[in-house]
Amino acid sequence: MGDDSTVGIILAGGRGERAKPITLQSADYIRSKALIPFAGRPLIEWIVETCRDQGIRCFYVVAQGAENRSQIKLVLGHGERYGVEIDYSRARFDQYNVGSGAATLHNLEQWNLTGSALVMPVDSLFDFSLDELRATHETADAVVTVAAVSRTPEEIAGKYGVMRTTANGLVSGFLEKPQLARIHEEFPHTGPSHRPHTLPTNAGMYLIDCARLRPAARTPELIRLAQQRLDWGHDLLPWLVGHDQRVAVGPIARLGDLGSIGDYLGTLGEALNGLYPYVNRALGDPLSADPRYWIHETSLRTKDSATGTTLAQKIAEGSVVLGPGVRIGRHAEIGTDVHVQYTDIGDGVDVAEGARLDRTVVGDGAVIGPYARISDSYVGPMAQVQSDRRTPVRLEQHTAVGDGAYLWPGTRLSGVSVYPRLRVPALSKVPTGTQLTSSDDILQWI
Repeated sequence: MGDDSTVGIILAGGRGERAKPITLQSADYIRSKALIPFAGRPLIEWIVETCRDQGIRCFYVVAQGAENRSQIKLVLGHGERYGVEIDYSRARFDQYNVGSGAATLHNLEQWNLTGSALVMPVDSLFDFSLDELRATHETADAVVTVAAVSRTPEEIAGKYGVMRTTANGLVSGFLEKPQLARIHEEFPHTGPSHRPHTLPTNAGMYLIDCARLRPAARTPELIRLAQQRLDWGHDLLPWLVGHDQRVAVGPIARLGDLGSIGDYLGTLGEALNGLYPYVNRALGDPLSADPRYWIHETSLRTKDSATGTTLAQKIAEGSVVLGPGVRIGRHAEIGTDVHVQYTDIGDGVDVAEGARLDRTVVGDGAVIGPYARISDSYVGPMAQVQSDRRTPVRLEQHTAVGDGAYLWPGTRLSGVSVYPRLRVPALSKVPTGTQLTSSDDILQWI
């Protein structure tokens, strides 16, 4: 392209290791991170539609491998249903996509991009203004403008990288996940004796000047790095700053990471709580504003098999209690004495009597048995939680149950990942952080 319009480059080739088992359809078949379900639709749809509504009409998707590429293309096609154009990286160049920076630089050449491009990962949700990023980019005459989220030193310590900036908003250096003492040492104005301050952290989104970045990428040093491993944050940005390329910082309102189970649940909770304006608009007016929840009309009309009453009747009489931040999809069946808050319930889900769901995701077609207690957890599509009143299932602390898994009554898991299609007996002493990937893993805890 040779005009001044901004195109979108979506980096969608990662394997989603941190988010397993959400990114698994079976133990040996990876679901693209782009297709992680989020508030009723694949994540990549939110990204495309958010950018489209800010004027981006042409997208380039950097995919990786047959599974990843085919899954994304089945959802997005070439953009017809979204009113945009979508192209994909060529499969024969997958070998060059070694890191986010290398993938960007190689594909800029292949697509012959010369205007501005917004580069973004596929495992994050952003609340940003493209116009504001453009204004910052143009004022700074930048090669790259880094979308930045302001965070306190306490939020940053050990988790986020910090950018040092000059008085005119250009990046002068980086601190990679510093501890709190180092932050206070490098930025004395953030110390305990000063009023609260925030610092800019890299959100992983970049507005780039393709025509100026491409020549920089042709230097022998960057060519060599791009053949090994070249990430945006760790490698490319420090190289650009170290070689006097103008890198600016453009503040954005919010970043929601979805790369791990905890981050995914936290971001979804924020979205259902109204903190992402685009998600608000897309979900439409809530059925109730206080508490705030959305329920598809087909679920309101669905009768439960035990009492024959509809969800609408149960809400009216108070036998189903919905707190804030709840979304219920199509044709869900909800029993009596169910309490739900800050939870996303997919299409065709069965939630039996007495269940309690808090800060949880329940995927399409899943079954939640009677009196289950589930908090801060993920239950994948078609999973079955076979709880009962005498031996209820308890899931908590970022437990994740993969697609089609089966949990027996009495199962108690805290911070445990269950891979797809496993049958899990009534386990209760599995250490936090354990991944149950096969029947052999399960046997050692019986």
